[in-house]
Amino acid sequence: MSGDILSKPETGPCVAVAAAGLCTVGLCLVALLAPGSVASVQGQSADLVLCDRIAADPTDPDRPPDVKGVAEIAPSDVATAIKFCKVAAPASRRAAYQLGRAYAANRQMPEAVAAYRKAADKGSTAAMVELAASLASGSAGAKDEAEARNLLLRAAQGGNARAAAQLAVSSGGAGAASEPAQARALLAKAAETNSAEAQFQLGLMMADGVGGSKDDVGARAMFEKAAAQGHAAAMDWMGNFAETGRGGPKDRDAAKSYYEKAAALGNEDAKVGLERLKCPLVLKTKSGEVWTHLCF
Repeated sequence: MSGDILSKPETGPCVAVAAAGLCTVGLCLVALLAPGSVASVQGQSADLVLCDRIAADPTDPDRPPDVKGVAEIAPSDVATAIKFCKVAAPASRRAAYQLGRAYAANRQMPEAVAAYRKAADKGSTAAMVELAASLASGSAGAKDEAEARNLLLRAAQGGNARAAAQLAVSSGGAGAASEPAQARALLAKAAETNSAEAQFQLGLMMADGVGGSKDDVGARAMFEKAAAQGHAAAMDWMGNFAETGRGGPKDRDAAKSYYEKAAALGNEDAKVGLERLKCPLVLKTKSGEVWTHLCF
C-alpha cells in the first residue's frame, strides 16, 4: 500500500475505494492501492486498515506484507490509533496488540497491558513479548519474572524472532527460558522467517560457540543475511569477518564497505573498524604501549 491512507478532501465527497466500502467518519482510504491490493483490503474493516496504517509494528509476524509499520506511533496519531484499533480489536488479535501499543504510547500502561493480554490470549506472539517486558519490569503492576519467561518461550516457539533473541541473551535464572541450547534452536527457527535480528543473534551464538558448537562459517552466513537487510551490528561483524578472514576469505574491500554502511547507521564499532583499516600498522613501545599508527 502506498501513499497516505488518511485523506481529508478540501471539497466535495471523499474519493474512496467504493467497492471496498472504505470511507468512514470523514476519513477515507483513498484509491492509492497497488495493483491487486484492493482484494486484500476488501476482507478487512476500514477500522482495521486504519489501525494497521498508523499503529502496526514492523516486527509483528501478524503484520500484513503490504503494511510497513512504524517503530513508534507518532504522538499526533495516538488518539486516532486508539479510536480505530479499539473498534477493530474484538475481531482481530493484531488490532488488539496495536491497541496496546497505542495505549503504551499514550502512557496508559494498565490499559496497554490489558490489551496485550487479550491479544496474547488469542495467540499474538508480538503481544506476548510486550506483555513479558511489562511483567519483567513491573511497569504496570507486580513483577512476575516466571510468567514473563514463559511468555517469551511461547512466543519464541511460535517463531517470534524478538522473543527468541531475548531468550538468547537471557542472563541465567531458573527455567527452560535460560537454556542456551534451547535458545539457539529457537533462534534458528526464527531465523528461517528471514528475521534480521534472529539471524544476527544466531550468528553471535555460532561465533562464540554458545548453545552448540562453534561455527564461524555458519555465523558469517547469518551475519551476511542480516546485513543484507540493513542490520547495522551485523554489518559491523561482517566487516570484521571479512577483514580477518574468519569463516571465509579475507576481503579488505568488502570489509571497508560493510564498515562504511554500518558507520553511516551510527555503529561506533564500525567507525573504529574503518580507522583500523586506514591505519593497520601499530608501533608500540618496549612496554607494550601504543606509540603511533601507520596509515595508508
